[in-house]
Amino acid sequence: MKNIVFILAGGTGSRVGGDTPKQLLPLSDGRTVLEHAVDAFEQALSIHEIVIVMHPDRIPDAQALVAHNKWSKVTRIISGGSERWESSWNAISLHLKDDKKDPDTFYWFHDAARPFVSQEIIHNVAEALKSHLAVTVAVPVTDTLYKVKGERLKVKVDSIPSRKQFMRAQTPQAFHYLVIGPAYMRAIQQGQIEATDDVGVLMKYNPEVEVYIVEGDEANKKITYKGDLG
Repeated sequence: MKNIVFILAGGTGSRVGGDTPKQLLPLSDGRTVLEHAVDAFEQALSIHEIVIVMHPDRIPDAQALVAHNKWSKVTRIISGGSERWESSWNAISLHLKDDKKDPDTFYWFHDAARPFVSQEIIHNVAEALKSHLAVTVAVPVTDTLYKVKGERLKVKVDSIPSRKQFMRAQTPQAFHYLVIGPAYMRAIQQGQIEATDDVGVLMKYNPEVEVYIVEGDEANKKITYKGDLG
């Protein structure tokens, strides 16, 4: 069993503000968001390879961080796309061409903007992959949810669904390569991808595959705004 992690760091982080993308901004200890995210998988015994998917203009920054941290599991830094699915596909398509891959290979996708992923979550995902072809991480919804109708300033509450039916998605999300690869190929052939994450692509284009959920942690938050940096 081989686990390859794609760290998705291709975004510009416009909601954080400034010219530097959020994955290259420092946290309270002075190390960047990207460094924390990569370190988590570098330290995990179940992870064999790490690929950083970076905005093309920021590849030199990623190369400098790899050299500085001496990460042994980082094998490639590749260009991301303008959309998340493009970054995922760039990584998948590159590896599907590899004739030497282990037939029992799993592709993991993790947002670089989630630097606080724990070793427990990584371990639990790896364990779940021993008996499932697709695994995601999620946490229960604690807030009341409104289903709304209308647009912008005219939005009204339509109904209040039960929270028991919903969970909030996190990453990593992991799949056997023969499950997620064909899903993306079908999506590319159809020419229109509206899914916001890799589970969404799988469920739309390879719906017969069930996705198992590993419970995440509120600490595994996504850096979205400047205040999230701490």
